Amino acid sequence: MRNYIFIIILLIGSMSVSAQETEMSLSEINSFRAQITEVSDNTKSITADFIQYKHLDFLTNDIETSGNMAFKAPNWVKWEYTEPYSYSVIFKEDQLLINDDGTKSNIKMGSSKLFKKLNELIINSVTGDMFDDETFDVSYSSTPDFNKVIFVSTDKKLAKMIAVFELHFNKNDGAVLEVKMIEPSQDYTRIVFSNRVVNSKISDAVFTN
Repeated sequence: MRNYIFIIILLIGSMSVSAQETEMSLSEINSFRAQITEVSDNTKSITADFIQYKHLDFLTNDIETSGNMAFKAPNWVKWEYTEPYSYSVIFKEDQLLINDDGTKSNIKMGSSKLFKKLNELIINSVTGDMFDDETFDVSYSSTPDFNKVIFVSTDKKLAKMIAVFELHFNKNDGAVLEVKMIEPSQDYTRIVFSNRVVNSKISDAVFTN
């Protein structure tokens, strides 16, 4: 069965750099943050499809997987992989529920501060509400197509797994377009969202293993 490291791999991703990328001014940052805060405060649920590209330095091609994601406030998230295999991970309160093609397991996160932090980061990366997290140094830039925020981890334990976290945001509605986390080795995973639906009714049954 895939081990706990898979949880971290879920988060790690790559984002392209635009030649027209410019640093945001203070007024632009304030306006952007206000937009994301409003969006996050008004988001009760999200469903989306995703494609994940896992880059490992020793491989010629990235490993590509796809599936769908569901978020329900305040803290339930499900990642369901459908191609090329069947696998799901559910973060639900203090539990981590895994279904590996029918093989199920339940991990209590309550005793692990690091797992709690990872769970928090996953939720906040989906909603985009990460700006008040003191475990990151944050920088902001803008391209013609999206706003980008780079989060550099200042927590030593977290930084051993996640060195840099990047988010791309839709400039019009503040939706998260892509999520990236980079390991200290510079390996990464890029998660690209599509068909995003906000505030639709999601049954609690979706978040069962």
